[in-house]
Amino acid sequence: MHVAPVGGTAVQDHVALAEIELCGELIIAASAAREDRLSLESIDEVLRVAEERDPSGE
Repeated sequence: MHVAPVGGTAVQDHVALAEIELCGELIIAASAAREDRLSLESIDEVLRVAEERDPSGE
């Protein structure tokens, strides 16, 4: 087992931080939703997936 050394040598994993941010966005959306579960369309909207699939905005 590898343990991080004590004292200011923090390493940032930008991919992990982005994934944590997206999870937070989903949690916020789920807690604000009126229905029991978020629809796939709602999840795509929160994660901005549709923007990447269709860059023309249609």
